[in-house]
Amino acid sequence: MTRSNILGAAGLLFVGNLMSRILGLVREQVIAALFGEQAVTSAYTTAATVPTMFYDLVIGGAVSAALVPVLSGYCDSDDDDLGRIVGTLLVGAAVLLAILVAILFLMAKQLTILLNATDPRVEPLAIQLVQIVVPALFFLGIAGVVGAVCYARQQFIYPAFSTALFNFGIISSALLLHHSLGVASLAVGVVVGAMLQVVSLLPGLRGIGLRLAFDPGHPAVRRMLSLYGPVAAGLVISEIGVLLDRNLAWRTGLDSVAVMRFATTVVQLPLGLVATVTSLAALPILARLADNREEFLRTLSGGMRLALLAIAPLAAFLIVCVDPVIRLTYQRGLFDAHATAATVNAFLLYAPQLPFVAVDQLLVYAFYARKNTLIPMLVGLGGVGVYLVSALTLIGPFHLGVSGLILANTLQNSLHAVALWILFNRLVGSLTTYGLPGTVGRAILASSAAAAVGFAYVRLLPEPSHLVTLFLYVCVAGLLVVGTYLLGLLLLGVEEVTAVPRVVRTRLRARFA
Repeated sequence: MTRSNILGAAGLLFVGNLMSRILGLVREQVIAALFGEQAVTSAYTTAATVPTMFYDLVIGGAVSAALVPVLSGYCDSDDDDLGRIVGTLLVGAAVLLAILVAILFLMAKQLTILLNATDPRVEPLAIQLVQIVVPALFFLGIAGVVGAVCYARQQFIYPAFSTALFNFGIISSALLLHHSLGVASLAVGVVVGAMLQVVSLLPGLRGIGLRLAFDPGHPAVRRMLSLYGPVAAGLVISEIGVLLDRNLAWRTGLDSVAVMRFATTVVQLPLGLVATVTSLAALPILARLADNREEFLRTLSGGMRLALLAIAPLAAFLIVCVDPVIRLTYQRGLFDAHATAATVNAFLLYAPQLPFVAVDQLLVYAFYARKNTLIPMLVGLGGVGVYLVSALTLIGPFHLGVSGLILANTLQNSLHAVALWILFNRLVGSLTTYGLPGTVGRAILASSAAAAVGFAYVRLLPEPSHLVTLFLYVCVAGLLVVGTYLLGLLLLGVEEVTAVPRVVRTRLRARFA
């Protein structure tokens, strides 16, 4: 298991994630055009938080922290044993999720109050949207369990493309039903998309002798529960932070949640294509290397180098070209120039955390691969504290409004990565001996040059107003930034770039020999 294993898996996940992110942008464009940065969009975003929040608490956190690390150890053993474990997980998850969905449906009003969507103009709509969207939790949970099995078996193709279907469900529902259902069409789309995810992942269960029986006493299940205990405690605190974030955002304006949503989507584009892909590809490999400290550190360092090298040009491009990117992505229909300016400002405040989050996710998964879920939980707890103190300070005495909340989020995520880095190097081993500092320095130099070229381009050439020419304008800017960055890495002798021509020549010779 080497860096090439991670690169191969990451390549497949990248293609699927790219498709998902493109559809995610189309989804946001549809939402922006049909509903704008208005209160109804904030109401939908708040309602959609409910299934996501409880999914993360019940299933999502367990996938990376417990399910994949433990299941990876059974994938090379008896398929019948693996089938019993997976059957127990599916039955247990289905019962728990069904009960939770019923409770959340009945408590829709209380959840809306907790999220502070209590303005008379939006509260009835928010309650209705919560009730429509909560059944998605059941299907998201089942998809999470099946997806964990796929990752553990290193069958990346099914989860790679499942999220794209989720976004497709939302887009289709919005376009087909918005005339009759209004913003509720988005909530219906979340449920449809979650169902499509489950269907797309089911082929990943083939060949494991699945037995739908409940055996909570199985050693693997007990191990998962023991690993997930600290994570669950941390997620409870984290989700309280999410509730408070939504609560505070409503206090800063009816459109604040919508603005944060649109800006976050752009921020998540490079993170999803790089950090998430690399981390998910690395997790099952790192789990198998947990007892080989030297190879574990070498593989993790290689994954970090890939993540940082990939995130740098994307961050540089988005920062210098954010205005035309936001205009191209969103500005049509009810999303006007004022909404573009607000989203641009929000993105620039989110952007400094990009390289930190790229490293942070890999570090969290590295702890999980070593069956250590306590450290990430404690660091996450500290991060929520940082967010609350900074958010209340920035929107209180400093009166920064929604900008204060975004800055608090950036500070929280950046310090979270720094803390995990320090603890990992002290508790597990140093990552600085595997070429990481040199790679970071070269990436900074190359991305700075690329950003300078991009900045000159957008300053010297005015943004066109027509949609087609604006698209070409953004494409040329992207090519200039990425091309300058790759040239810089090549001149600086970065291994990941200089090795590409050699690998291509070797494969061509082998193919035509």
